[in-house]
Amino acid sequence: MRTCKQLLSAVASGECDSALAPLYALDGSEASLKAARDRALHVARSFQAAFSPAQDAPAALFSGPGRTEIGGNHTDHQHGRVLCGSVDLDMLACAAPNGTNRIRIRSEGYPTLEISLDQLQPRKEEENTSAALVRGVAAKITELGHTLTGVDVYAVSDVLSGSGLSSSAAYEVLLGNILNHFCCGGALDPITIAKIGQFAENVYFGKLSGLMDQMGSSVGGAVAIDFADPANPIVDRIDYDFTRSGYVLCIVDTGSDHSTKYLTEDYSDITREMKAVAAYFGKTVLRDVSVTDFRAAIPALRQTCGDRAVLRAMHFYDDDRTAALEAAVLKNGDFDFFLTLVQQSGLSSALHLQNTWSVHNTRQQAIPLALAEAERLLDTGAVRVHGGGFAGTIQAWVPTGDLETFKTGMEALLGPGKCHVLHIRPQGGCVVAA
Repeated sequence: MRTCKQLLSAVASGECDSALAPLYALDGSEASLKAARDRALHVARSFQAAFSPAQDAPAALFSGPGRTEIGGNHTDHQHGRVLCGSVDLDMLACAAPNGTNRIRIRSEGYPTLEISLDQLQPRKEEENTSAALVRGVAAKITELGHTLTGVDVYAVSDVLSGSGLSSSAAYEVLLGNILNHFCCGGALDPITIAKIGQFAENVYFGKLSGLMDQMGSSVGGAVAIDFADPANPIVDRIDYDFTRSGYVLCIVDTGSDHSTKYLTEDYSDITREMKAVAAYFGKTVLRDVSVTDFRAAIPALRQTCGDRAVLRAMHFYDDDRTAALEAAVLKNGDFDFFLTLVQQSGLSSALHLQNTWSVHNTRQQAIPLALAEAERLLDTGAVRVHGGGFAGTIQAWVPTGDLETFKTGMEALLGPGKCHVLHIRPQGGCVVAA
């Protein structure tokens, strides 16, 4: 293991370029690699300045990537199937043991966060805070039988806020990898680290999320997940090289407000209405109701649950099947068919799931407007709502040759800096250099 001084020297000399390139230079350009190298140097130098580590302390660089939902919009909470992927926007950290019994984390721009390893019980007052995630990750790793020691961490993030790229999962996966490296001898595999992150978010942070976000961040590449048994999801990594597809992944920020209270109601209504349809059959989730039984009961369901609930259930069955098919066609290398399926998924979200705008604020329809403009700008490719919907972002697969025209057109509508070019990176949460 390298000390912080040795790590700085290795990054500066280009010795770590082979590790940085597949994470941050997926376009193959020297400019991207240099930017990655400069960012890693900044993190290591900032760590040294913030914590003055012991000269012999082993230091390392770690990454927790954001994730993008590729297929399966609002299917996971009904025990359905999804397709997601890690992206080349991440939380990058330099960390080292500190010889204490405390985890100390300095996220750039924020005060240092300290957690005692003697006090790992959930705290009500910490819900919805980073402290809850740190305490929860540490508690679960301890519960799994590992002895933790204190570490110092300096972290930076370029995971876009409010983009549906899941900064919380990136944070959990980052910390899981740090503690796995220094305290667990690398015994925790990516799926276990993902489950640890979900535990922290559910029990300590207070958000009853599924496992898709953490799995997409931790496993890496494109990941197909079947949540038929949420406690033991079936995870299938799809080894497809998206850089050779001839298309670029764009996440477009529509500038719509995610913070309003009614959006929480909108999200919850989807779950409630799908569960109401399942309850008609005596089941808890739609995955346990056959599509044949559902379709035969639609006339009665309209009276019992309402038309919107029926349409949203239709979306579940369609998008659950589509997500699985997307994974299959990527395995076969058929990217054109994959794009057709992405477009179908987006259409189902708009027409059946109805999560592209809120009935509580009809003046704000930025997502439908952005989707309409994206489709006007693209002769080929695909567009869909990204993530939970109602506000936030859209996803577009854009032909490489049309990228500048697309980006210019979208930012003329929504404003400068709103169209972000991302890559599906092959590596999930990891030790970048040690």
